[in-house]
Amino acid sequence: MTDNLTRILIERWRDDPAGTYRSWFLWEERIKNFRSIRRGIAQVVQEIDAGTFGNKYRDSSLETIVSSVAEQRQIFKGADHAFLWKPKLRIPDIYESPDNQRAFGQLLHACACCNTAEQIIAAIHRIDQLAIKGLGPAVANLLYFLHPTLMPPFNTAIVNGYNALTDAKVKLGRWSEYLAMRSGILALNDKHRDLLSNDLGAIGGLLFDIGSGRYTAPPLQDDASAKRVWEEDLAKVREQAASAQKALASAQENDRTHTEIQGWLRDLGKALGYTVWIASNDRRRPYLQGQLADGCVEKLPASIESTAGADAVKLIDILWLDKECTRVMAAFEVEHTTSIYSGIVRMLDLALGSDLHASEGLFLVAPDNREQEVRAQLARPAFSRVADMKVRYLPYSELEKHRETLSRFSSGIKGVHAISRLLV
Repeated sequence: MTDNLTRILIERWRDDPAGTYRSWFLWEERIKNFRSIRRGIAQVVQEIDAGTFGNKYRDSSLETIVSSVAEQRQIFKGADHAFLWKPKLRIPDIYESPDNQRAFGQLLHACACCNTAEQIIAAIHRIDQLAIKGLGPAVANLLYFLHPTLMPPFNTAIVNGYNALTDAKVKLGRWSEYLAMRSGILALNDKHRDLLSNDLGAIGGLLFDIGSGRYTAPPLQDDASAKRVWEEDLAKVREQAASAQKALASAQENDRTHTEIQGWLRDLGKALGYTVWIASNDRRRPYLQGQLADGCVEKLPASIESTAGADAVKLIDILWLDKECTRVMAAFEVEHTTSIYSGIVRMLDLALGSDLHASEGLFLVAPDNREQEVRAQLARPAFSRVADMKVRYLPYSELEKHRETLSRFSSGIKGVHAISRLLV
């Protein structure tokens, strides 16, 4: 009985426009952030290993990547709380203790380099034995972005949802409890794999929506009265879907705006004589009477394809290449509402991964009111190497105002330089 009700719940949850499955798990921008967060974790490890990480969270490379995680819509909201320095409690003790900091770096390094669950769990046991104050399973949110098919995300709502769905009594703050919950999540995911995913973010989202109160877990006992009450609660969520559509419409409007800006840059690039590349996961997005990638190149130059960061470069929103399609001349990241951090990291992959990188400019394209946010991100020590890249800020209003004139009367990149401004 319980399994059947759970399947009904999952099916209803998958169709809910405001549930995490549709609003976060299927969100195209979610995938873009994986590599940037992984790269950020690698930088944290490098700084700890070199002794340059420092002794504070604010403005650190760790804050940069945790903030990027926390921006992953509702499921990771508050992910940074566990890493904020709490002076009265002196936790998490990775800022004042160099030994604990190095142990934390070794955990991240071991998990980044391994590829089996056994290796990850062994690394967790090693850090757990040190009993570092305040460094608990909230770190699993970073491990999820390293190994989404092996490690589920973690927060209070997910734990509450798991306990409600399985009648378990998992407690917060202990690695042993997290690993026990992980085993149960894997079993639950295997049982309903056809409705969920190999990526444990899906079932993590389901548990989050149960634990945060959007859905009520099915009754554990075969009780007709309890089942009726549960079905009534489920029906209420369906009735609320109309209001939830407003939230979905807002998210879709953001996606449409992002696509429209990409379309402007696509058409401007063509008019200026460039060959244009559209981000690999955006190519089939509807635009005007066709698709966004219509008339654009389908393959990047071999010099880019062969670099270690090629997968990230392919996700840059717009690349302008020379006519012969042999080198990238300019790169554009459109940051409508998503993390500025992720776009900068993708540009770093391009700029540092090839000798033929965006010789005419790297551009962050964003709404006019995000300029200070863009500048604040680039001022972080984590992006100290960006200063040599001469990244430029291109506000929406300038692009909208001048794109047609540039298309008709300009040639090359000079006009785009004129309507944008250097950030560093």
